[in-house]
Amino acid sequence: MAVAEQIPENVALTAITGDAGSLDDWLTTFQLAAVVIDPYTSESSWLLDTAGDLLVQFRGADCRVAWIVTADADDARTFLGPWADELLTFCDPDRAFVKGAGLNRLPAFVHVRQDRVVVSAAEGWDPDEWQAALTTLGEMMSWSKVEVNPSAGPAPFEGSPAT
Repeated sequence: MAVAEQIPENVALTAITGDAGSLDDWLTTFQLAAVVIDPYTSESSWLLDTAGDLLVQFRGADCRVAWIVTADADDARTFLGPWADELLTFCDPDRAFVKGAGLNRLPAFVHVRQDRVVVSAAEGWDPDEWQAALTTLGEMMSWSKVEVNPSAGPAPFEGSPAT
């Protein structure tokens, strides 16, 4: 995994609701725990429910859980279906966040501190890598351990190119 150490300060995110702000604006109060998906690939669709279920388990923790979808709001809402209303959803159609975080494969889980430092990331679907990233998040949030159930998701896969 060759993710960036710190996401550049010029990266901005727009919520599916239209609320826009710099990454710093979104990180003012909480760290970010996000699943980054590409709605134009099969790989991201394979992990949608598994990733959503994992994010939901952190909803009460001191972090902002979200989807980051590499599409505009209409395509993000279509792809996510009910998940678009269940969790905060950001649109990243130009993949500024993806590039800023140094992601190479999607889907991905990314944990970003308030100073835009990427604490951990897991690209593609490797349950052990996702477990390590989620364990780090749980420890930093003083949250109960979230278990990745490898049999609940698809077989491990590399993911699709991020850019």
